[in-house]
Amino acid sequence: MPRAFSALTFTPAVRAHQERMGSAATYAKFIESGPQQGHQIGPAEEAFIQGRDGFYQASVSETGWPYVQFRGGPAGFLKVLDPQTIGYADLSGNKQYISRGNLDGNDRVALILMDYANQRRLKILGRMTFTEGVEAAADVITEGAEAGAERAAIIKVEALDWNCPRHITPRFTEAELRPHLNTLGQQLAVLQTENQRLQRELDELRAAGA
Repeated sequence: MPRAFSALTFTPAVRAHQERMGSAATYAKFIESGPQQGHQIGPAEEAFIQGRDGFYQASVSETGWPYVQFRGGPAGFLKVLDPQTIGYADLSGNKQYISRGNLDGNDRVALILMDYANQRRLKILGRMTFTEGVEAAADVITEGAEAGAERAAIIKVEALDWNCPRHITPRFTEAELRPHLNTLGQQLAVLQTENQRLQRELDELRAAGA
């Protein structure tokens, strides 16, 4: 776990619970003084982020309750704009504007990006700002995305962390399955052709015996 992430998440209450559960010593190295790490997007993170077709985004309401939404689109709709900035086109939805309203009062967001097929996940903490209007969103619209962008959602990354892959159940999209399905389809076609050939030979033998 990088220092930037632990600095934001290992609060006194969290540290106290780690002490009670016996894991404080294990995590002490992540909060000790040293070079800042885990606050910038590297090549591995950039490739992972821009390969996703969806992510979970949490904001915090004025009542103190977290609100989690799923954001989806064509792969690459979440764009890396620089080593500390990501953004996406905020599309028109059901007009509840819960996340949008929450972020007016508290600009903090937490994102979880999942790669179920390869059992990987990336957590991102950041602060979100908006640039209103379709023209502003043009810079972050991905080709093939649905129409109706209302604004550009820009997130300044404050910390990120590759999370433990344990307990991630592998799931596959149609695109991820397609190469394997194509191979199975080709194998099935070969077997069907061979089966038809054998059936013809069997029919010929039966006819000759009659």
